[in-house]
Amino acid sequence: MLDESTKNIIEGRKTFFIVPDTALFPESYLEDYLARGYETYIINDDRYCPLKVKIDIIIHTFTDSILFFYIDTVVEGIEWHTYIRDLQKRYGEKVLIGVLYAKRPNEDQKKRLEKYYLFDVGIQGGCISLEFQRTKNFALIDRVMFANQASGRRKNVRAICDNNSKVNFMGKNGLIKGTVLDVSLSHFSCTFDIPLDIKLYEKVRHIMINVNGFHFSTDAILLMQRPVHNVTLYVFVFANANGQQGLDPDIQSRLLQKIYQIVNDRVKALMWEKFDAARKALNNPAHGRAYIPTDDGDIQDYYR
Repeated sequence: MLDESTKNIIEGRKTFFIVPDTALFPESYLEDYLARGYETYIINDDRYCPLKVKIDIIIHTFTDSILFFYIDTVVEGIEWHTYIRDLQKRYGEKVLIGVLYAKRPNEDQKKRLEKYYLFDVGIQGGCISLEFQRTKNFALIDRVMFANQASGRRKNVRAICDNNSKVNFMGKNGLIKGTVLDVSLSHFSCTFDIPLDIKLYEKVRHIMINVNGFHFSTDAILLMQRPVHNVTLYVFVFANANGQQGLDPDIQSRLLQKIYQIVNDRVKALMWEKFDAARKALNNPAHGRAYIPTDDGDIQDYYR
């Protein structure tokens, strides 16, 4: 049984780029993709935990995932054409697989790659040729992720805040204090010490917000309120200085960095916890074939 914290980490569609060439696809793209509603991660090969094991763990843990494999990276023990074929056969519709590769010198090579991966193997995420000018690849992959609905059902990525994240503003009868539960680039949800005397769709000016140590002031509009576990949850949508929905550009840019840090740190911590458990299981000499207990008690097998 997953605890609430883990559920919050794994929810939402995630896209993983497997061993990409950072000359063509720099890690700085990930934060920019988050601004477009895509939660993305890079998975590299290392000696700590075998790449095949990492991928199995990712598919098992993040059950709504897209995996893009950069097939020009050489990884010991992996032949991409057979590995991706076997992966597609084993997991089927449980994961969406795409292939990335550096632009080929002639059209025939491109057509052969597309035929094999799209028709013979049957991947659904696309077979994408990356340009050598990496500035073109951001928009290229952005279009592919849009086509694959990489944002899932949400418009913006939501970050779960720590217990020190607070909100306060001046109400009719003085200072009103509350706790911020989560935040995105468009909304935040919170609870308050006392019930709010605010109508739905009423604008509140000069709200002071602390998100994991990042402080800012903004206007916001009460969008929704509902009871949750004996407290009232309030959801506000941000409003900028022009009276439109959203944050002022400077605040939005800095909040994006904070959301990226929060989400990235939590997901990576969970992944590395599972990678570490896998490494220990693989290094256990008592097993010719290593195993890792899953969250629901089943046994997931991994081979050396």
